[in-house]
Amino acid sequence: MSGVYAGPVQDLIDELGRLPGVGPKSAQRIAFHLLKVEPADAARLAAAIIEVKERVAFCERCFNIAERGAECSICTDSRRETSMVCVVEEPRDIVAVERTQEFRGRYHVLQGAISPIDGIGPEQLKVRELLVRIEAEGIDEVILATNPNIEGEATATYLARLLSPLGISVTKIASGLPVGGDLEYADELTLGRALEGRRAVGE
Repeated sequence: MSGVYAGPVQDLIDELGRLPGVGPKSAQRIAFHLLKVEPADAARLAAAIIEVKERVAFCERCFNIAERGAECSICTDSRRETSMVCVVEEPRDIVAVERTQEFRGRYHVLQGAISPIDGIGPEQLKVRELLVRIEAEGIDEVILATNPNIEGEATATYLARLLSPLGISVTKIASGLPVGGDLEYADELTLGRALEGRRAVGE
């Protein structure tokens, strides 16, 4: 489809097409929608993108979304249980777990999952930082809440082998989540029961 439209329009379609889950047709649809909206509406969208890139980064402690150069609201909440950490793949998974209202500890975001086919190994994830936190913060339980798919299971297995010799409790959320699914799409009841029924890894 390259070159079909005038330069700026094609550039916009190409950039939109690079977004996850946006195919060529969707990119074209969004581009033409943006052409039709009021300039002020398009400017608000552009400003929101620029602002989020300038002001938002990852928490210095857990790698959740946070204001640049600061810790996230969960890490700074004194009411949270500090000895228990739930390990998830992405910041959006925290939202899914929080919806259950079953977990009052803190989180650690790996920023992905082990995927050899994509060239992602443990060294590309926030694994070393997790190990540092366990010792520094006196963590005695790590809950592995990776996605129930091949990459998530491989990541959980790797972390369990790494953490078990440390003498801490390493548990994994129970089954009940659909295999091959993503944590962020699980309903609160299913995910809440999975948290309640977490089991020691290896059982």
